[in-house]
Amino acid sequence: MTLDKSSPGFPKVRLRRLRKNPAIRQLLQETRISVKDFIYPVFVKEGITTAEESQTMAGIRKFPLSGLIEEVQECYDLGMRAFIIFGIPSSKDERGSSAFSKHGIVQQSIESLRKTFGDQIVVISDVCLCQYTLSGHCGILRGRRVDNDLSLDLLARIAVSHANSGSDMVAPSAMMDGQVKAIREALDESGFTDTIIMGYSAKHSSSLYSPFREISASAPSLGDRKSYQMSFLNHREALREVMMDIQEGVDIVMVKPAVPYLDLIRRVRDMTNLPLCAYSVSGDYAMIKAASGQGLIDEKQAVHEMLTSIKRAGADILITYHAKLISQILQEE
Repeated sequence: MTLDKSSPGFPKVRLRRLRKNPAIRQLLQETRISVKDFIYPVFVKEGITTAEESQTMAGIRKFPLSGLIEEVQECYDLGMRAFIIFGIPSSKDERGSSAFSKHGIVQQSIESLRKTFGDQIVVISDVCLCQYTLSGHCGILRGRRVDNDLSLDLLARIAVSHANSGSDMVAPSAMMDGQVKAIREALDESGFTDTIIMGYSAKHSSSLYSPFREISASAPSLGDRKSYQMSFLNHREALREVMMDIQEGVDIVMVKPAVPYLDLIRRVRDMTNLPLCAYSVSGDYAMIKAASGQGLIDEKQAVHEMLTSIKRAGADILITYHAKLISQILQEE
């Protein structure tokens, strides 16, 4: 920022004038978040008849297919219009076959949402294999290694099956090299040229995913995901990942996690005009819930501040488990 050295300072300039009452503060507010910015993650589990509470994310539940519409309707009534669906299948195998089954839990969820809400909501589907494979890895194992190129065909097949069910947007999260290109080509060849791809472009290997892995039953059974997810130590490599997704035809880029990576969100915002999504992950949610549960912080204020920081850093879209709470907060303002 360039400062005008000729401008007067204190006492003629008193910045507190701009903060002296709520109406003035709201008028001059620089960063605004809206319920329309949010994508709410919804977990749908095969083989259950009543919703199950997460053991690690207080207030977050896994829904049976029969309970999906009621949950989304509650969010819709709060003003939310975008939802990302995560499926939890009743069976797994080495290829993650249920991920691309015509009658898979995600495919059924998409069809149900589309039938009920039509085009009034944005239906987004996570494209990955970790919930569906016996190994819990995001790609197919060959020996003890994830085979990148073998996995691409299956990821593309999953994306096409989601588009065929009515998904507006597919979100490949496996972090396989070339996944956006493979999916774009498969979608186009199948006639889904208007299906949006939101890439998990800079998805980092993070300890903050642990609560998600509990609720989605997707923890790897051997090894870890550091050979394909980003290292949090390498910011230049993260920018290369984003640029590769752009070159492969992605429509929206993402940085995940959001809160510890605000610097990357800012750098990605400066390097591209594509819509930018940031994922406030399960660990963020769990930490705020734990601290507020012990009376250490005010949950509403902490959530508002955290999500505003993500938007201020440059994100256009926020995936957050706090979407219900922050929507209620915004209604109260």
